[in-house]
Amino acid sequence: MKRFIKVMKALSDPSRVKIMKMLQHRVMCVCEIHASLGIAQSTASKHLKILEEAGLIIFYKDGLWVNYKLADGSESPYAASLIGGLKHWLENDPEIKELIERLPEIQREIICSR
Repeated sequence: MKRFIKVMKALSDPSRVKIMKMLQHRVMCVCEIHASLGIAQSTASKHLKILEEAGLIIFYKDGLWVNYKLADGSESPYAASLIGGLKHWLENDPEIKELIERLPEIQREIICSR
């Protein structure tokens, strides 16, 4: 029951759902996520931590970069079901569509060089 509640709570925030939808399309760092959503980097980091603790995303280091991507769901059947469902859900939502369309413009090299 605790694992189920953790996964459900992780996806109860609109920003975290948006992060999941973005990560469906590409691997991202925290600076790209905070720039995409227009939130503080510390807020983006908190959202990422919650998603990671729920088994919905994973991170890996590549030199100085910490990259985030969707988990494979092997940690939790609840996470696996929601990750699979989210691939199809909200695709026609105007807010999600706009966010995904802007992803090619969000580049870490540009954001972090400011």
